[in-house]
Amino acid sequence: MNEHDKCVNAVINELERGDFVGRIWRRDHTVWSSEAEEVIHGVEWLNAIDKMSGLSADLKDFAKNIVEDGFDQVVILGMGGSSLGAETIHKTFGSKTGFADLSVLDSTIPESIKSMSSKLDIGKTLFVVSSKSGTTLEPMLFYEFFKNQLSICDNQIQGSNFIAITDHESPLAKLAVKDQFRKIFLNPADVCGRYSVLTYFGLVPAALVGVDMEQILNRAADMYKKCGEVDSIQNNPGAMLGAFFIGMHGEGRDKLTLLTSPAIDSFGFWAEQLVAESTGKDGTGIVPIVGEPLIDLENYGSDRFFVYVRLEDDDNQHLDEVVSRIQSKGLPIIKLSMADKYDIGAEFYRWEFATALASGMMGVNAFNQPNVQRSKEEIVSVLNEYLTSGKSPELGAEGSFQSLMQMSSGGEYLAIMVYLEQTPELDRTLGEFRKNITDRYGIATTVGYGPRFLHSTGQLHKGGPESGLYLQLVSQSSQDVDIPGRGYGFGTVAQSQSLGDFRHLRSLGRHAVRVEVSQVGSETILDGNSYKF
Repeated sequence: MNEHDKCVNAVINELERGDFVGRIWRRDHTVWSSEAEEVIHGVEWLNAIDKMSGLSADLKDFAKNIVEDGFDQVVILGMGGSSLGAETIHKTFGSKTGFADLSVLDSTIPESIKSMSSKLDIGKTLFVVSSKSGTTLEPMLFYEFFKNQLSICDNQIQGSNFIAITDHESPLAKLAVKDQFRKIFLNPADVCGRYSVLTYFGLVPAALVGVDMEQILNRAADMYKKCGEVDSIQNNPGAMLGAFFIGMHGEGRDKLTLLTSPAIDSFGFWAEQLVAESTGKDGTGIVPIVGEPLIDLENYGSDRFFVYVRLEDDDNQHLDEVVSRIQSKGLPIIKLSMADKYDIGAEFYRWEFATALASGMMGVNAFNQPNVQRSKEEIVSVLNEYLTSGKSPELGAEGSFQSLMQMSSGGEYLAIMVYLEQTPELDRTLGEFRKNITDRYGIATTVGYGPRFLHSTGQLHKGGPESGLYLQLVSQSSQDVDIPGRGYGFGTVAQSQSLGDFRHLRSLGRHAVRVEVSQVGSETILDGNSYKF
């Protein structure tokens, strides 16, 4: 038995002595917080499968009606937990023949809005306004924009192009009634957003693209039963994954490096939000490292641990070889096997259980997000400054990349926060940049596109461990996109979000710098190398 196994076994013993699993199933709020109110509205994801399993036939009928009514595109207007699960399901399975294609709009960057608009036949597009609270800024602005776009189309009953997924009696639910949305799906209110993939937030979009929801729910139900094992932690797959998280965290390894088979690589971005937003608070947290280019093993720091989610019959040869080398080096790694793609339902549940348990053992409430709310307030403050002064937020460079990296002495991670339109070319550039950083400095890297990461890793950035180095990449948009009735455009919103986020980081004493990309597609020198952003 190696030292890593000893650490995990010690956690297993602690879990059994403290009856942690039993207390979770009894909804004992003290697992996460001394205040019951802070937990009660988030914990019922535990048995959400029971509530959802009987609804699949109705969802199939609804999806059939959407196809019959001539909709061939579905666009989710949502952020964070309201869209990431649906996006993961679609990227994993695609759209079944005869069903609509699906896109997610979770960016306020004007170029992203224009790019999305340009590819839509708007009259044949069903928009899914997705927000648990019904107050999230971005989807409400997206709704106002596309509602106006539809208003200029002849013979369009605007409400028929929209459905809502939200909580009962939320502002969005009331708006959807007033504006005569085609359908309103009222989600169980006591399910926390980042634990909602196996509820309407994930299942409605899955139905709309023809994915077999029953299969996903059946696999999730199998894992649900296994995670109900309270007497033996070693027979509980969710608890074992959580024990691994905590055992490694206790060793000072807080960088969860997630490796996935190619066909399920989008799973990592869902898991990233779940882990970051659940654990990243009160000065602690597990830092998920997702989508990072593979590097020489010698360049991985002692703050790493690895989870390999392996899909059978995928193109796994290269990853299998890498994992074999990781194991031979004695680095801590576990492998989770998926027999086929429908096992993603089981992994959704396993990771939810593991993350909730790990959060409790770390002494944090898995279901709140205090710093996300503070960031929203900062953004509103910047927007109000614009409305008062009429001047757009100034986004000039502040600090330098060189000065930021001088803060690195080992054990940090570089969070690259990108307020630019996401494109395949930019993804490749950022991948090259990440590899160079890890090779040169030996630290982990993350990438988040703004503003979507504000609803994901943003909580970890502000509330998690003080080991982050924050690089913000911004650019002034060449042409704004107006938001009807608001007095400002999406460019102002994006600028306010980046500036509000930067101010929040700086106010907390985080090491953050901002680099302005003078023109999208231009060359920018960062680590001594030139990158085309």
